[in-house]
Amino acid sequence: MLNAAIAIALYLLFPLLAIQLARRYRVIGWMSPVLLAYAFGILWGNLPFVQVDSGLASTFTEISVPLAIPLLLFGTDFVRWVRNAGRAAVSYGLAVVSVLIMALIAGLIFAPASDESWKAAGMLVGVYTGGTPNLLSIGLAVGISDESYILLNAADVVLSGVYLLVLLTIAKPVLSRFMPAYEGAVKFEGEIEEIKKIGTSWKGMLAAFLLSVLIVAASAGIALLLTGELAVAIVILSITTLAILASFVPRVRALEGSESLGNYFILLFAVAIGTLTDFSALISSGSTLFLFTALTLYGAILLHYILCTLFRIDVDTAIITSTAAVFGPAFIPPIAEALDNKDMLLTGLTTGLVGYAVGNYLGLGLAYLVRGLIG
Repeated sequence: MLNAAIAIALYLLFPLLAIQLARRYRVIGWMSPVLLAYAFGILWGNLPFVQVDSGLASTFTEISVPLAIPLLLFGTDFVRWVRNAGRAAVSYGLAVVSVLIMALIAGLIFAPASDESWKAAGMLVGVYTGGTPNLLSIGLAVGISDESYILLNAADVVLSGVYLLVLLTIAKPVLSRFMPAYEGAVKFEGEIEEIKKIGTSWKGMLAAFLLSVLIVAASAGIALLLTGELAVAIVILSITTLAILASFVPRVRALEGSESLGNYFILLFAVAIGTLTDFSALISSGSTLFLFTALTLYGAILLHYILCTLFRIDVDTAIITSTAAVFGPAFIPPIAEALDNKDMLLTGLTTGLVGYAVGNYLGLGLAYLVRGLIG
């Protein structure tokens, strides 16, 4: 295992190196720093002679996104976002319908191979309309075995990791051939283009960072007050709400470098989540549950994009709502940055939070429907 100090240095410094490489080399610039950071994390995490400290990596994933969200939202035009929210609601609804259909089909197909297929179907609906917390809570509710839970979770990690790579690379160019473009996108400023101007923007960055820390701390306090624990959905909802409120303050909107600092934390998240992507889990994920998960996930993704094409949903909205459904709010910032569309940040966060709220209901409902159909 790498020395902790070296590992921390790699996590903190590689995002800056990724930015410099992307600006210097055209090929790497085409890849984008987010993809480069993610690829570095995957390489690091899968080297046979290097053992990753999963606790340290998880810590970075857990702190980077909550800090990035306010920094990226401080400059958001909330009124503009409201005008475009209708398409996102339709697209997310299509994603939910797609997951329900494919989980139902998979549950029925694999029923003869596993007496826990109805449980797995419900759990996958929960995780692919909300997130991992829904996977766990539905699993506990239906009483799935520990072995099946571990195998199902491993299959989800491997298969969704492949989809994340697709989202960061070819998803938009391919889907743009079939879907209309998003009109009037507000682009990100770029991957910390202000780094060369740190002498003039460090005060703004520091103020934005401190305000972001304050918002995250307040959100954690709200979750503890309401639930007695750091409930993910409450924390993310509170962070988003407080950051939006802060964005209405002119001095906050004018903070120089806040978006750039937010982009840095996105890259930090990409490195950390990459190191946790263990492809050896593919071997131990169990053939039946692996195929079950593959059919449900990839079938739902394909069906969702087909339906979005028929409903004339723009490509950015389709991709960000698919991300919200499959991954939840935590993965929205890097995908919004990959799309280079700041409007998608709030869209994805909002639909992802809706998923947390409805995932348990949809998952349990589908589970018992499948159980009833297979007798």
